[in-house]
Amino acid sequence: MAKDRKNFFEKFANWATNATGSSTAFILAMVVIIVWAVTGPIFKYSDTWQLVINTGTTIVTFLMVFLIQKTQNKDSKAIHLKLNEILASHQGASNRMVDIEDLTESELDHLHKFYVQLSDLAEKEDDITCTHSIDAAEENHKAKLESLKTKSHYNNARKSISKKSH
Repeated sequence: MAKDRKNFFEKFANWATNATGSSTAFILAMVVIIVWAVTGPIFKYSDTWQLVINTGTTIVTFLMVFLIQKTQNKDSKAIHLKLNEILASHQGASNRMVDIEDLTESELDHLHKFYVQLSDLAEKEDDITCTHSIDAAEENHKAKLESLKTKSHYNNARKSISKKSH
């Protein structure tokens, strides 16, 4: 029985999300506002006339907040699962990055600083396709750099940079 209710709610939420995010819903909302505005002189812009639109928009806004949050939670979960699958299936990716959305804000800030440092390392390279794993970034960088020093394209790029700086 609970599963039927969940399935009903899930179906209803999906339907409501699609319906309220449509052009038809927007046009309907505009028509309601126009009808309300046009009836202003008829009701002499009374407090009741204003209360009708205020109450209606407040109720719709209140319900939409929860509907939007539910949709965002579902989309976010799906994106995280897709990213986790990519991380888990890629040989060079760090599996420690799977489920990092459960880390604290401080831990995420620490990781962000690491990736800023990683970006700085990558900027020193002349190959924009170079990548690093969180587990071995410094070692990978040094190994790649040593390997690159034997390549003519790297040495030519370094000479070119030296000439520009002098």
